[in-house]
Amino acid sequence: MNLFKSTVGRKILMAVTGLCLVGFISVHLLGNLSVFWGADAINAYAKHLHDLGPLVWVFRLIMLGLFAVHITFGIQLYLENRAATPDNYAVQKTLVTTFSAKTMVFTGLIVLAFLLYHLLHFTVQITNPEISARNLALVDGHLDVFTMVTKSFQNVFIALVYIIAMIALLLHLMHGISSWVQTLGWSTGSSQDKVTALGKIVAIVYGLAYIAIPLLLLARIVK
Repeated sequence: MNLFKSTVGRKILMAVTGLCLVGFISVHLLGNLSVFWGADAINAYAKHLHDLGPLVWVFRLIMLGLFAVHITFGIQLYLENRAATPDNYAVQKTLVTTFSAKTMVFTGLIVLAFLLYHLLHFTVQITNPEISARNLALVDGHLDVFTMVTKSFQNVFIALVYIIAMIALLLHLMHGISSWVQTLGWSTGSSQDKVTALGKIVAIVYGLAYIAIPLLLLARIVK
């Protein structure tokens, strides 16, 4: 079976890359949540990443590659399904599917756009140079990432961009988690309902945790 040409093969690649990306957002979330433990915690986390040197960029490039495969095949399958599905059947199909399933390609594109913005914002640090950690005074000889993050999310526009993007991620995961489990054949029949329910719970937990960061900083509950 040619994984790149067959529908089943591309779904398997989407499932595997999706699983890897869920692992990435899990690790990334743990690091980001350190902002709630204060400046020392998140600055130490940022320093640890910086000390890894080029390995961080190698990891980022691998993640971008996985994301590219995931979104490319996702768009291809979406377009193929649209072309192969008669209009009258498409109307009936919407009655038995969920909103998160119907919007997978769109939430994926929103997350892609956000990812590019996020890299420009916090990684390359060119979108808001006035609050870039590179342009702030050093704290104990290290970049003041805490101030960059807090000042960023005290900006209503930036906070809303992140909140909207994380809502899109939540919706994407609500269908995506149960979908890749089913694609890999890890659940069938009655167990699929349990997997679907668990997938929704996991998605909500991830989504709310990510949303809490810009929301609480915007509300100055954390500062």
